[in-house]
Amino acid sequence: MAGSTFGTLFRLTTFGESHGVAIGGIIEGCPAGIEIDEQLIALWMDRRKPGQSDVTSPRKEADIVELLSGIFENKTTGTPIGFLIRNKDQASADYDYLKSTFRPSHADFTFTEKYGIRDHRGGGRSSARETACRVAGGAIAMQLLQLHNISIHGWVSSVGTITAPDNVEINDAAIFGNSVRCPHPETAAKMEALIRETAQSGDSLGGVISCVVNGLPVGLGEPVFDKLHADLAKAMMSINATKGFEYGMGFAASRMKGSEHNDAFIKNDTGITTATNRSGGIQGGISNGQPILFRTAFKPVATIMKDQVTVNAAGEQTVLKNKGRHDPCVVPRAVPIVVGMTALVIADHLLRQRSAQL
Repeated sequence: MAGSTFGTLFRLTTFGESHGVAIGGIIEGCPAGIEIDEQLIALWMDRRKPGQSDVTSPRKEADIVELLSGIFENKTTGTPIGFLIRNKDQASADYDYLKSTFRPSHADFTFTEKYGIRDHRGGGRSSARETACRVAGGAIAMQLLQLHNISIHGWVSSVGTITAPDNVEINDAAIFGNSVRCPHPETAAKMEALIRETAQSGDSLGGVISCVVNGLPVGLGEPVFDKLHADLAKAMMSINATKGFEYGMGFAASRMKGSEHNDAFIKNDTGITTATNRSGGIQGGISNGQPILFRTAFKPVATIMKDQVTVNAAGEQTVLKNKGRHDPCVVPRAVPIVVGMTALVIADHLLRQRSAQL
């Protein structure tokens, strides 16, 4: 399938279906000599895997990453890194009722029209199950970024109409200290209650994940088509259920005057910087040394437990009565995916920058 590879120098190719034997990936372009901590990979996989709480899908997957190649004595060799994640908790029969029925707002109809065939078991290749490979690849990319003191933090900033305050301390302990991945405890409790209430009614919710990248040097990003924010946008919009991306002031910038939005340059003890960061750490598509700030919007999960009118492959109207195991709100489990995809983008541009100057 075309479109299964992401990146230019640091490249991740993924394969597999939701209810196949396994999913997996191949990483190309990772420099040799990087010490790989498998426990760090396992930590990020645990943060994404289903069955973590009563606000996520009850599907049980250990999501253990089997490293097949490219690593010797815990260090990268510079050759392709192959990895496998076996599917264990399969319930393919749960999806037999979907063989000829098109679920609203899913890829069932478009996949059938594009390929003339589709794997109806959990959505096959279009399933969010594939994103486990992105988290594994991103966890390896993070270990390259750690050598350059670059850190990435993603968190749930809103669920439905509930939004966390902006002035919240961002760290992993606060983010992953609750089931919704919101670093503000009071807001997290409200989000959890809303997700449970919505799930009990058979419906679903969307939300927003915010992300910050700290420690990035000036100069990452390629002018014109491969701007840093353009690649971040592509990375985020390739994640299942995403509907919007903005960085810096985002859409709010359209309501500001230039005098209100411009970031003035100043000089301090460390060199030239900006007095404010309304640009979100990127100017002209290139990092300016300030923290990278962006937000990704996720739609409500398309699979709901309410009856929906749809059609089958023959075009006949039918009533869809969904069943199976699904997240009532995808954003808590999507945080590691956003972080992983961000790591892949930054790792790729970090390597590309090495060729910018002799």
